[in-house]
Amino acid sequence: MRGGQFAVTLAVAGAVVAGTAACGQPDPAPPGGEGSADLTEVTVTLNWVPYGEHAPFYYGVDQGIFEEEGIDLTIQPGNGSGNTVQQVAQRNTDFGWADTPPLANAISSGMPVRSVGVFLQTGPSSVEFFADQGIAEPADLVGKTVGGTPGDAMYGTFPAWLELNGVDPADVTVVNVDAAGKIAALIEGKVDAIQGFHHDQAPTIENQTGEEVDALPFADFGMNLLGTGLVANERLIADDPDLVAAMVRATSRSFLAAAEDPEGAVAAMADGAEQAPDDAVLAAQLAATIELLGLDEAPAPGVNGEEQWTSTLTFLSENTDFDGGTTPADFWDGSFGADL
Repeated sequence: MRGGQFAVTLAVAGAVVAGTAACGQPDPAPPGGEGSADLTEVTVTLNWVPYGEHAPFYYGVDQGIFEEEGIDLTIQPGNGSGNTVQQVAQRNTDFGWADTPPLANAISSGMPVRSVGVFLQTGPSSVEFFADQGIAEPADLVGKTVGGTPGDAMYGTFPAWLELNGVDPADVTVVNVDAAGKIAALIEGKVDAIQGFHHDQAPTIENQTGEEVDALPFADFGMNLLGTGLVANERLIADDPDLVAAMVRATSRSFLAAAEDPEGAVAAMADGAEQAPDDAVLAAQLAATIELLGLDEAPAPGVNGEEQWTSTLTFLSENTDFDGGTTPADFWDGSFGADL
């Protein structure tokens, strides 16, 4: 992969493993409730079916971190960040794990939700392709076909990213592909490349094909948008800020613990997730995720600054159809990360 900066090959990962709803509708009753031993039952809905980025949640449960914070956590698979945010808005789940651009769009449309901390300080959006394509920079995409899914964050920002890098979007053919079918489209040669999260899909594709996969991360070429993080309903934030703080704290601790013990995190997810990838894929995905956390710069996992939010919102406002404004407080409550 490009420069070896953003992912771990399956060979290295194998060694690691060997070592170990619509706004405006009435709010239904929230799903959380008091569990045994004074624990509060809490659900978190992921942005997709479980992959390596989610291993810290399973590790946190396995190691009792969430219990120490008074939480009996249930982890639920998701079906895209947009859908996850909607589930939070409708109070069908206590928390969501979602990408920032879809969250911003949801809030601008009126959904009563907020980010309570983005964990991936570097966004994982990218264009992925087999290494033998000889693609090394955005200009090499001219004349290529790129699979994308209408409605997701990458699809909306891809033209602006091309323009930032001196490429006319009209010179790159985007083929509309369902999210679940993008990997197959690349493997079957229906497209030359796909828009996707490199820390998730690249190890999966390598595992399925045995071929090396490269990627052009948007963040490496002028466009870094905040990535995935915790989302909560405004009602929950107002009614039970202590629970929100505990969830943010437990999640931050779990990500830090997983970064310190990736082998243990892989093992915990392999045991706890019904739809987990192969261990080697999991290890590669988690290793790439840890690189995106910005642990050298962020005070703790999940802590953001206003300048990061302003930069992300400004880019979306200037380069996409997003019209929600650029005031961070309209999208993010940073108070829960203040003491991490």
